[in-house]
Amino acid sequence: MKQQALDQQMKVAVVGVHVLDTHVIGVESVPEGSDGALVDTIRMSAAGTAGGTGLVLSRLGAEVSSFGAVGDDAAADTLLALLAREGVDTSALVRKDDHQTSASVIPVRPNGDRPAWHCIGANGAFTLDDLDRARLEGLTHLHLGGPEFLGGPAAGELLAHARGLGLTTSIDVLAPGDPDLLAWIADALPHADHVLPNDEQVLGLTGEDDPAVGARRLVEAGAGCVVLTRGARGALVVTADDVLEVPAYEVDVVDTTGCGDAFSAGFLRGLSLGRDLAGAAALGCATAAQVAGGLGTDAGSYDLGSVLAFLDTARTLTTTAG
Repeated sequence: MKQQALDQQMKVAVVGVHVLDTHVIGVESVPEGSDGALVDTIRMSAAGTAGGTGLVLSRLGAEVSSFGAVGDDAAADTLLALLAREGVDTSALVRKDDHQTSASVIPVRPNGDRPAWHCIGANGAFTLDDLDRARLEGLTHLHLGGPEFLGGPAAGELLAHARGLGLTTSIDVLAPGDPDLLAWIADALPHADHVLPNDEQVLGLTGEDDPAVGARRLVEAGAGCVVLTRGARGALVVTADDVLEVPAYEVDVVDTTGCGDAFSAGFLRGLSLGRDLAGAAALGCATAAQVAGGLGTDAGSYDLGSVLAFLDTARTLTTTAG
């Protein structure tokens, strides 16, 4: 049965935000003036609500094609190489010679805090005109990372087109949530089978104090299902009829950057394998645990088989409510 699951086919387009992350581990403080300081590790990884999710989906056995924009620069060369090394088809990523590739620098402090410097770059220049819709035919899923960059009407148009081709659709916002952002992307929600934010984004988008109540409001706005991550408290799966709590798993945390993208990938892959919503969310939490235990979404050598094995034996964290 497990081998059959490993062979289950999933062909997915990840559309939108692609970022080159540079992680700096062991940052005690920013040096004064022009002084320097030694750190433990500096590492680059492919990231973003489309790029990072696509990378993890590829590790989990999906056939992944990336759609988005990068610059015509060395950062793009690095980002594309990192994605291609993981088996992601990058041929649909367009180069914008008047924009730099989107990039982040993430200094990770010894206590685990991870502030970031970010440049939007070419992600802000990506439009539907850059996407060859004929390349979506024959796929099974479309995941739109960062619908706020396209805007709700364009995002809704893309998702509706994908649904018309028979694809399952999902979205994940990148920006912090606020009511203006919800209004900006509202046209996309009725065409999204799954919306995959974190709890803080849900509270910000809706103004609610309870993540479950906020998620229900997004369902009422048209989303088929809202699956929100809550860090060490796992995930909530909210539909028109149910609210399901799914716990996180114990892991020695190194860096939580990219865990949300990894959860999205694990959840979507779980659905493609025939799992129910709670089972898919459990696979999402197990996948996020692999990323939390390393540096970047591509840390380590996890794949679908190892994540399923982890899921069979891992201990859940006791804090699941609140």
